[in-house]
Amino acid sequence: MNNVSGINLILKTSGEVFYYTWWILLPIMFYFIFQILWKDFVAAYSPNSWHLSQKWTYLELVPPRDIERGPKIMENIFSGITGVLTSYNTFGEYIEGAFWHDRFSLELVGDQGKVHFYIRVQKKYKKLIEAQVYAQYPDAEILEFPDYTQGFPKIIPNKFWDLWGTDFEFVAEEAIPIKTYDKFEESVTGEMIDPIAAFLEVLGTLEPGQHAWLQYIIQPLPEPANKKYEPVVKRLKEGETAKSRSILGDLADVFTNIFNGMFSKVEFNEDEDNDESQPLEFRLSPIEKERLKITEEKVGQNLFSTKMRLVYLGRRENFDRVNVSAIIGAVKQFNDLNMNQVKPEETTKTYGKIFLAEPRANFRKRKIYNRYINRSMDGPKVVFSVKELATLFHFPDINVKSPSIRKVESKLGAAPSNLPIK
Repeated sequence: MNNVSGINLILKTSGEVFYYTWWILLPIMFYFIFQILWKDFVAAYSPNSWHLSQKWTYLELVPPRDIERGPKIMENIFSGITGVLTSYNTFGEYIEGAFWHDRFSLELVGDQGKVHFYIRVQKKYKKLIEAQVYAQYPDAEILEFPDYTQGFPKIIPNKFWDLWGTDFEFVAEEAIPIKTYDKFEESVTGEMIDPIAAFLEVLGTLEPGQHAWLQYIIQPLPEPANKKYEPVVKRLKEGETAKSRSILGDLADVFTNIFNGMFSKVEFNEDEDNDESQPLEFRLSPIEKERLKITEEKVGQNLFSTKMRLVYLGRRENFDRVNVSAIIGAVKQFNDLNMNQVKPEETTKTYGKIFLAEPRANFRKRKIYNRYINRSMDGPKVVFSVKELATLFHFPDINVKSPSIRKVESKLGAAPSNLPIK
């Protein structure tokens, strides 16, 4: 009975407090709810929304015939894209909905055995992309095309079409990079193995009625965002042993000395191996030193919040899930068990389990298909540096012999002017 009386007293007291303070609590609660709903409205649903007013265009990037330069020069293109960063005032955020930085969609598309490089940009940035690409690849071509996704049914799966899709996420912390192009090196000759070749080979073998879309929606992050990764760098400098010591080792010392402390002075054990006064060369293992090095390199570069998404679709009579495994295998070449990895995110994979498996799978398929077409960043995201993006999306070098990719044909030079006439 005493417990019941105590609970009643607590409820009564809480009710009285709410009775006299509701006029303070409710407005605060409703303000935060209204703020979320209002931002969504002005961003996506208002007729005068800033984001809905953006005009988009689709560019196909046609690489030159022979490229003797590696993926590194793509870093300059992505660094140039960060020039779109800007800040918006309160009026722009809450009246026009302009509180996101501008986005770009990089798309590697396999179309029945042909491979295309596409980029979706706002029309106002078309010249920016052209300038950046031509500066690094003077012989490339940039062609304006309608959105290729509009040539497919509005709803998939349906009676004739099926698809499989997923978003990707990191396994480790986002500050730790994946395997980049400088790690793809032949051990004997020392030559770089172009990582884009694996994608071209898979996408180039798609048969009629089969299509694969690999999408990277990138949004540049302002430079102050890099500072939030400083704790990760600090932890990596301490090493994994120090991390476990700080949690388990200290607790072990406390319980070991709890009785000794009743009668004498407590002396905790010192871990000489984790003494921060020692140089990193002695405190960290070779793998830990390499992880620290590449993480510091990543957080020192321009970063992009990125939606990485894969959609494989095709006509039902020719739909082959083996192609999905092949593409996922090509993605896994960028994984390093000692560094970071990208993997399919479970809640976005297009399958259902146990109860109502097929309807749930179809719902997920329609959802990811619509997100791809709308170039939505909803769902899990990763953070890539310009170096990581250059690894994932670049023109193949001269050593990649793939007839599936469209390249600029050799151009005949014009005859010199002012030649003597006989």
